[in-house]
Amino acid sequence: MNIEILTPDEDIFKGEVDIATFPGKDGSFGVMNNHAPMIAALKAGDIVVKDTNGEQTFAVKGGVVEVLKNKVIVLAE
Repeated sequence: MNIEILTPDEDIFKGEVDIATFPGKDGSFGVMNNHAPMIAALKAGDIVVKDTNGEQTFAVKGGVVEVLKNKVIVLAE
């Protein structure tokens, strides 16, 4: 699936990943390929993305994530 992590200042990450985990307001959750459409609020914590090359972690202060048709867009602080 394709993911974009954006802040008001810069694009932090864009690329294909196998799984992404997010610090949701109601608890952590993961998203994989073919996930159902959703919109969720994020709290402060780490977004972790994993692909065949390994794992990357991005710290956020909060934000919103949208999942739709194997595309994930994160608007983060």
